[in-house]
Amino acid sequence: MKSILIFLTAFLFVSGFDHSEQYQSEKLFKKKFFQIKRGTNISHWLSQSKKRGEERAGYFTAEDVAFLAEIGFDHIRIPIDEEQMWDEDGNKEEEAFKLLHNAIGWAFEKELKVIVDLHILRSHHFNNEEKPLWTDPKAQEGFFQCWRELSAELKKYPNENLAYELMNEPVADDPNDWNKLISKGIAIVRENEPERKIFIGSNRWQSTETFGDLVLPEDDKNIVVSFHFYEPFLVTHHQASWTKIGAYKGNVTYPGRTVEEKDLIGLSPEVIRAVTESNGYFDKAKLEERILKPVKFAKERGLQVYCGEWGCLPTVPRESFINWYSDVKSILEKHKIAWTTWDYKGGFGVRERDGKTPVNDLIEVLVGD
Repeated sequence: MKSILIFLTAFLFVSGFDHSEQYQSEKLFKKKFFQIKRGTNISHWLSQSKKRGEERAGYFTAEDVAFLAEIGFDHIRIPIDEEQMWDEDGNKEEEAFKLLHNAIGWAFEKELKVIVDLHILRSHHFNNEEKPLWTDPKAQEGFFQCWRELSAELKKYPNENLAYELMNEPVADDPNDWNKLISKGIAIVRENEPERKIFIGSNRWQSTETFGDLVLPEDDKNIVVSFHFYEPFLVTHHQASWTKIGAYKGNVTYPGRTVEEKDLIGLSPEVIRAVTESNGYFDKAKLEERILKPVKFAKERGLQVYCGEWGCLPTVPRESFINWYSDVKSILEKHKIAWTTWDYKGGFGVRERDGKTPVNDLIEVLVGD
């Protein structure tokens, strides 16, 4: 009976994690399943970056992987962009693929799992107004071809060590356009990889609020439901220049009311409007209520659930910054949701922008028990 219980317990945590030290020590199950707990995104390397040549190669190395393993992460998510991995004629960029293979190898050497995330397409950027992916059959075929080639390139890696994310943060006017793309994209991967874990998010930035529109294949249990979490946005993206709220430089607070009325005095109508649209009272209970939406969606379908991105800019007052990270981590791990922070050494990094200095108080929150 004891051996049966051990098997069942380990099986339940195929791509989540197990709090029990007893089962963490079962090497058999750790090897057999894509089992993860805590990780980070390797952003601005093979995605959202103009770095090429030696600069790109030096941005993320075996030493970086060793650092991540040493501080306590067990996996990494690697965003890749179409424009880095393929030229405009659809030919593979061999140097970029070599870097990807290198990173996968370094991770495996340090016993880290890897999620390869197709992040941005030429036909789709999550913040662009024009997204031909949803209207142009040629653009859709280009997306499918990316996955034919990625699957052919990466299928040699063990299912228990490597997983895919079909596409990052889809933003379609009609959520059914995403559902149709998912259906064919998964089928293409399944032609050669029937048991590979595939991570899928909801339409509109993988928000916790849009999972009601998501339709997944009913008979595929190797899908992982993936959401992103950046709420309250006024806190996590405080002073972010690429957002509507970026012009607000005043105080923000978490937990509590994010921005007080007195802090809006004298600001332009445009800034006041942008802040007011996102303002409100947020605490741990309110964050948990939102996170439970994708949890419920996944549970109803017998699927794993994952938080592929969450993070907060350091422009926030430090007490609120640490409070937010502590609460979100607590919620995720309470519900056995594996996660990757955004990001390693970008604006939200566990290392400063110099790429060297560890952000020690953040690291302690993320990996400390």
